[in-house]
Amino acid sequence: MAVAEVLKFDSNANIFAWKHPNTELNSWTQLIVNESQEAVFVKNGQIADVFGPGRYKLSSDNLPLLQKFINIPFGGKSPFSAEVWFINKAFSLDIKWGTTSPIQIQDPKYNVFIPVRAFGQFGIQIEDSKRFLIKLVGTMKFFNKETLTDYFRGLYTTRVKDHISSCLIKSKISVLEINAHLSDISDVLSKELDTALSEFGISVASFYVNDINVPENDPAVKQLKAALAKRAEMDIIGYSYQQERTFDTLETAADNHGTAGAVMGAGMGIGMGFGIGDMFSKQTQNMSNNIKEATKACPKCHAQVPENTKFCSQCGADTTVKADEIKCSACGKAVTKTTKFCPDCGNKIDICSVCGADKGGNATCPSCGAKQCASCGTVVSKGNKFCPNCGNVLVKKCPSCGIDVPDGMKFCSDCGCKL
Repeated sequence: MAVAEVLKFDSNANIFAWKHPNTELNSWTQLIVNESQEAVFVKNGQIADVFGPGRYKLSSDNLPLLQKFINIPFGGKSPFSAEVWFINKAFSLDIKWGTTSPIQIQDPKYNVFIPVRAFGQFGIQIEDSKRFLIKLVGTMKFFNKETLTDYFRGLYTTRVKDHISSCLIKSKISVLEINAHLSDISDVLSKELDTALSEFGISVASFYVNDINVPENDPAVKQLKAALAKRAEMDIIGYSYQQERTFDTLETAADNHGTAGAVMGAGMGIGMGFGIGDMFSKQTQNMSNNIKEATKACPKCHAQVPENTKFCSQCGADTTVKADEIKCSACGKAVTKTTKFCPDCGNKIDICSVCGADKGGNATCPSCGAKQCASCGTVVSKGNKFCPNCGNVLVKKCPSCGIDVPDGMKFCSDCGCKL
C-alpha cells in the first residue's frame, strides 16, 4: 500500500459507475473528483459519505460519517478499508435502442397483421448517486451503457409497442403512415420513461423514435404494398377494380370459340361492348352490395364476418355485442362500458384494460387471463411470470413441491399441500 494513495477516475462516457480497485486506504490518501462526478464511500455494505467535484485529503474533517463506521484517530497514517465508487453524472445522449424482434400489430386501416420494428436513441443522467448505486449497481465492479439497455429493454419495448398501437387506433392511420407521428410518440415516451427510471436515480433527458418500419420480405407486407401499388395504378389510369374485372371478362368471352363468343365479339365490334360492360359492372356492383349487406364488423378486431355469426373467427369475440357494450360476467346481460353495476343482477362491472371484457371484480381476467400486479398495480398479460414494471413474481408456487399453481386453488394438485 502506497504511503500517499491517489484515488481518481478518468471518466469513460460509456461507464456510469466504477469501483476503485484499492480498498485499503489511509488518512494520507488523496481523493480527486472531477467535474460531473461524485465519489461514494461504502463501508460494511453501507454508504458512508458522498463527495462532489474537488481534491480532498482524507481526514476526520471531511469524513465525519465514515469515522462513525471505522472509529479511528486521525492525525497520523491510520489505515482503514472502504470501497470507493465513482459515479459519472454527465449527460449521455447517444444510447441506442431498438426492438429485438418485430412487433405484430393489426393495421386499423387495412385490417391485416403487420410486423413492425422501431429504432432510436435516448439520453440520461445519473441524478441520485445513492439510489442508483443501491438499486441498480449493487456489487458489480462497473455499470455501463450495455448493462443499462439490457436492464430496461423490456420496459421501453413494452411502452413503444403500446404507444404505436394507441397512435394507430386513435389516428385511424396505417402502419405505413405512422412515421409522420414520430415526434408526438417520442414526447410521450420520454415523459413516461423519465417517471419510471426516476425510481432508480436516473433522469431521462430525451427519448427519440427515429424510425418505425416493416420487414420488406414479410408476406403480409408484400401483399399490402402490391395492392396499394395496383390501386395507385388504377387511380392514374382512371378505372376501378370492378371495371377491370369486367374488361377481363368481356375479353375472355370474345376470345372463346362458339356462338356465344362470336356474338360477344360481334357486339364489341359494333359498340355493344360498352353497354354489356355497363351491365356487367352494375351486376358486379349489386353482388358487392349484397355481400356487404350479408356481413358485419367484429366489435373487437373489426374483421368482416357473416351476418349470422355469433363469434368472430379471427379473434373469438362475441359479435352479438355492440362496439360500445360488454357482457356482464355474472348474468351475461349486455351493458354499456360506462355502466358501473349490472341493472339485472347488481354485479359490479370491472373492465379489463387488456381485452375490454368484464372481470367481475376478479384479480385475473376470466376472458384473456390478464392479472394485476399485487406490488405496483400494473396490469400484466397472461403468460408473464414476472411484472415488467417492478419485477414482482406473478405465478403462485406450491411451498412444498415448488410447481406453478393457478389462482384460486386451495390445495396443490401435485403433492396435496394446503395453499
